[in-house]
Amino acid sequence: MANLIARSIHDLTAAAWFGGSLMGAVGLNGATGQAKDSTERTRLSALGWKRWAPVQGAALIGHVVAGLAVINENKERIASQDGGTRLTAYKTAVTLTGAALTLYTGILGRKVEQLAGEGAEGATEPGPGSSKELASAQRQLKILQWTIPFFAGTVIVLGAKHGEMQRTHNVLKGLVKRSLHS
Repeated sequence: MANLIARSIHDLTAAAWFGGSLMGAVGLNGATGQAKDSTERTRLSALGWKRWAPVQGAALIGHVVAGLAVINENKERIASQDGGTRLTAYKTAVTLTGAALTLYTGILGRKVEQLAGEGAEGATEPGPGSSKELASAQRQLKILQWTIPFFAGTVIVLGAKHGEMQRTHNVLKGLVKRSLHS
């Protein structure tokens, strides 16, 4: 039962990370770019992301904690199954890189929020009067808003691969390979 709960939390938090990031890039940033007042574009986007940040942060922390529980519960299978350790290492690297980029976007978002009074063409598009500092943060966010869902989506795909590795024929293949090398 504990493994079911940990796996569920692990998957649900990855889904929140992916879905929230994608909705923010498409929905929130897209909608705020339609505001008539140029200062409202950056202000509203920053406010939306600021409201989402605690949920996203909790999702990332929950994902890592649940992932550690899943790894602990399955450490023998991961170590002995063909490709298990390698896939776990890849998934960990992708998760940590994506989490670090997510944290960095939060830092950039705070900078945009502080400079929102300058106005802009959109949430991630500087305006003609934007300072270099605002324009730089927005240009980085324009790229990162798509990078974060990519990393979160990759985590979900690698989780599905882990699930496929537990299918009976894959487990048997790993057991046979391990017995031949013993």
